[in-house]
Amino acid sequence: MRDIHHFIGGKSLVGASGRFGDVMDPNTGQVQARVQLATTDEVDRAVQAAQAAFEGWAATNPQRRARVMFEFKRLVEARMDELAHLLSSEHGKVIADSKGDLQRGLEVIEFACGIPHALKGEYTQGAGPGIDVYSMRQPLGVVAGITPFNFPGMIPMWMFGVAIAVGNTFVLKPSERDPSVPVRLAELMLEAGAPEGVLNVVHGDKVAVDALLTHPQVHAVSFVGSSDIAHYVYRLGAEHGKRVQAMGGAKNHGIVLPDADMDQVIKDLTGAAYGSAGERCMALPVVVPVGQKTADALRERLVAEIPSLKLGVSTDPDAHYGPVVTAAHKARVEGWIAKGVEEGAELVVDGRGFSLQGHEQGYFIGPSLFDQVKPTMESYREEIFGPVLQIVRAESFEEALALPSQHQYGNGVAIFTQNGRAARDFAARVNVGMVGINVPIPVPVAYHTFGGWKRSAFGDINQHGMEGVRFWTKTKTVTARWPDSALEHADSSFVIPTMR
Repeated sequence: MRDIHHFIGGKSLVGASGRFGDVMDPNTGQVQARVQLATTDEVDRAVQAAQAAFEGWAATNPQRRARVMFEFKRLVEARMDELAHLLSSEHGKVIADSKGDLQRGLEVIEFACGIPHALKGEYTQGAGPGIDVYSMRQPLGVVAGITPFNFPGMIPMWMFGVAIAVGNTFVLKPSERDPSVPVRLAELMLEAGAPEGVLNVVHGDKVAVDALLTHPQVHAVSFVGSSDIAHYVYRLGAEHGKRVQAMGGAKNHGIVLPDADMDQVIKDLTGAAYGSAGERCMALPVVVPVGQKTADALRERLVAEIPSLKLGVSTDPDAHYGPVVTAAHKARVEGWIAKGVEEGAELVVDGRGFSLQGHEQGYFIGPSLFDQVKPTMESYREEIFGPVLQIVRAESFEEALALPSQHQYGNGVAIFTQNGRAARDFAARVNVGMVGINVPIPVPVAYHTFGGWKRSAFGDINQHGMEGVRFWTKTKTVTARWPDSALEHADSSFVIPTMR
């Protein structure tokens, strides 16, 4: 039995709390490892290691910090196959998805490689008589990230890449379901040249989360997970004086107008709804065809396309997606399918009961398709987070626009159309944080920013890009004067600039 330990101060913390959780292999349903679950004291030990490293790291000039990011990027790329197989073995997503997980994280590391430019402040010469005003961005200190199971490579890198590059030190609390890749990333950051204690990893449950949220030396926390927990994290962290960004759940919609390229729509929908077993906060689990003709054609095409999707183990190169992450999550998704039937939605394709030969104990769920889903149904209002696609029919553009706008979640939305004016109007008016136009999963590139609205995000500042730089730094503004009596009038005195 393999044990997965905390990584604190550049070393594995072996034989600490004695509390462990099981790490499963979703392909087989068997326990493959144990992961330490941190006590409050162990979290404090990680914070103290980060605190000890902070002063020296913050004083390291941005160019040298960027060089560590360049080397970290090189090391992750060199070990891409190793990391992808490790990720897939614990999460269940296929290798191609795992490589995509890591690559999207590396794109933020690439952004962090340009941190010397991103950290530059503002300067005004002559704001008053002999007075210059300038600003600088400075790191916060020890900061933390609490990340979910579905992207164990990407989301940690989204957080710690920018946070470390601007001069903070970091404590990462990854999901205890697939914790190995975050530990390897911390080891590679050390190998890349980051001092011991700059990036620490503690595993755990609510004990570790609460310890980070209430620790007086942790100055900011970034979180991704369910909305209920995101709200809890935001509230508790704010109560303890921390800067918090907490990203929650999603129920992303894909609006299909009658003029859409249906071949492309079907290709995009099947990938966005069923890829990675639907375990993405930017998945597309709801499709809204406008008009009966569009809806009937869409349904017919989906029913024909779904049987071509292949489920397989994570290492099957021909598989479109693999198992979900745990037995409990499989039961939860299947419970939502049953709930949809109970509520009166039409279950067109039922993915329950799927069994993969030779892996009968694996956590596999076949693709499911619902039609005639209504906005009043709980299965529509809540996030399912599995390979389930729901058709919600709309009679008009305005009705379709209202569905994502009025939903409790506002993470992402897509519209499929060849009408530029309709797309422009939709993008401007929809009450959702990220919009795709003929793009099914509208995750912005790393030098822009990621964040939803409504119950999909708690906090004022988004992930990565310049928003990330702002979140992980504090601005200091300096007003400076260097008087010289020989150069100034004898009666000169300091006068604050006014509008006159």
